[in-house]
Amino acid sequence: MTMRTLLVANRGEIALRIIRTARRLGLRTVAVHSDADTGAPHTRAADVAVRLGPTPAAESYLSIPALLAAAKESGADAVHPGYGFLSEQADFARAVVGAGLTWVGPPPGAMDAMARKDTARAIAEKAGVPVLREMPMFLGKDGFAVAGNLVYPLLVKAAAGGGGKGMRIVRGPDELASAVAAARREAAAAFGDDTVILERYVERGRHIEVQILADQHGNVLHLHERDCSAQRRHQKVLEEAPAPDLDPVLRGWLHTWAVNLAREVGYTGAGTAEFLVEDGFSASAVDPRDWRRSVGGPNSVGAWFLEMNTRLQVEHPVTEEVVTVRGQRIDLVEQQLRVAAGLELGFTQDDVAVTGHAIEARIYAEDAFGGFLPQAGTATRVRWPGHARVEAGIEDGSVVPAAYDPMVGKIITRGPDRETARNALVDALDATAIGGLVTNTGFVRALADSAAFRDGEVHTAWLDTHPLPAPDPGPALVAAAWAVAAAAARDGGDGWRPGGPPADTWVELDEEVLRVSVARGEVRRTGEPPASCRAAGDGLLEIDGVTARFEVDVRPWSVEVVTRGQTFRFVRPGAARPARAELSDGVVVAVMPGSLVRVEVRDGEVVTAGQALGVLEAMKMEVALVAPADGVVRVRAAAGEQVAARQVLFEVTTGADDGAPGEASTGAGDD
Repeated sequence: MTMRTLLVANRGEIALRIIRTARRLGLRTVAVHSDADTGAPHTRAADVAVRLGPTPAAESYLSIPALLAAAKESGADAVHPGYGFLSEQADFARAVVGAGLTWVGPPPGAMDAMARKDTARAIAEKAGVPVLREMPMFLGKDGFAVAGNLVYPLLVKAAAGGGGKGMRIVRGPDELASAVAAARREAAAAFGDDTVILERYVERGRHIEVQILADQHGNVLHLHERDCSAQRRHQKVLEEAPAPDLDPVLRGWLHTWAVNLAREVGYTGAGTAEFLVEDGFSASAVDPRDWRRSVGGPNSVGAWFLEMNTRLQVEHPVTEEVVTVRGQRIDLVEQQLRVAAGLELGFTQDDVAVTGHAIEARIYAEDAFGGFLPQAGTATRVRWPGHARVEAGIEDGSVVPAAYDPMVGKIITRGPDRETARNALVDALDATAIGGLVTNTGFVRALADSAAFRDGEVHTAWLDTHPLPAPDPGPALVAAAWAVAAAAARDGGDGWRPGGPPADTWVELDEEVLRVSVARGEVRRTGEPPASCRAAGDGLLEIDGVTARFEVDVRPWSVEVVTRGQTFRFVRPGAARPARAELSDGVVVAVMPGSLVRVEVRDGEVVTAGQALGVLEAMKMEVALVAPADGVVRVRAAAGEQVAARQVLFEVTTGADDGAPGEASTGAGDD
């Protein structure tokens, strides 16, 4: 290769992923970081680490001048953008090329053409690829106007960007204005462009995407497809390859459409064409020689082009796990580097094959059973499974800041068939434990283990209409009490080995008193029959005949239990407890750290229950704040202010009393 030193313009797990391949290829690597990421794993993995600037992404990972200065300082001659941040910004690609560096990505012109969903649609139609019906919308100073009659449901979608941001489903005319306004705000915050489009919304669809690889010598290939239908709020949760139970004729069409689209736009490097397939659609009854006429029109029913991602996808590992070239697994980062260096692919479509099945789970720092709100904090203990592929950006002691996307890792499993890969993923998630931080691990474990996912019933809107039940904290509470009693008897032992105190031990957790007898093997909760307990070795505990793994961290003021991916935290006596704001108190607090982007009311204004008070934004996600009751509102924070989790933002009282709210503790005092 002509390049010698690669700067990775990203952070976390994708930076580590790129550094790993670059090092294998003999390249010197440069990591960049903000103040929040000083000493992060990706900075230690690279040969050189360069500070970009302060924590805010606009002053670090999104700063083109800072990134170019880092490249110059470190002697880098190539830049890989990863995904997210500036990875799909053509201006960044032009700046890199203009600085005399090699851009590891597609040509800026192709990025410009495909970056916006409206222009991408036009290119797709020119290439003979079907698109969803668009409803023209014209924005003006006084709002917007729509040409023609609208057919509901429809989707308001940001013209720029992706990742589910700037998207709203509209089911009736009374929802349209607020959905357009919210989508425009979110799109402006995430992509710097508030343009939105309206298009038909498909209620039950499958999200199928085709991996494309093209070089600078005219060779364009597909690397088969992935199914990313398991989504919540348009954000992917589980991804797999190949797409299960996909009509073979349709599979061929999707591959052909993706290659044609890449050729039409002059694409090079790795990219992904995303499609929406209507649930139950079968192309087998249609003559494949006549597919253009049958499903190629813009209003056709069956399958449509959504967008093209001009970068490496988050879910690229599932393709790497199943796609082989002449019997060898492919490394997509290596292929990106080879193409950027001007090399030919060196293989043809006939050399590409698929073997087995792979599934990936995205692990986010978010409260999946509490509205999917992003979380921030310190991961006190991190244990990843040893029998799965893991792409992770955190370790013991890692700080997850509120300033960036909350994804902290990915777990990928494979097998000779889908069911083997699925069972392996459930086992891998069982073996995953992240302490000190709320994550969605338990949620994705429950989804992967569900009959709906097993049977292929999960479509793009399934999770939004079929919420998974919150996990029962009972077994974790029993395990916590057992561990506390055993640890006390052993002067700090781990509580899992045979033996124990001869007498009963009383353990208080979350204001509940449990009676534990390790000798008799039982834990009794107030008003319930005793639960039988037996240590089953190596972190395993059998409770009422069911054996599961419990990671227990006993601290002076709390006990944290991780089981089946879910983290439970129980407060012990004497711990400082956060003040609880009851509904009758009328206190509205920040549910996560972020920015109070708007205040909709004036201090002292009379409000009614459910009235909008303001909007909190964190990690480019908006949370509406509403009045919990009728009364007079007191505004406790200013628009644009950075606020902490549980900070009081508004207080609604039944009269005009403007007394300040009580002080609230910010934690449980573990440290």
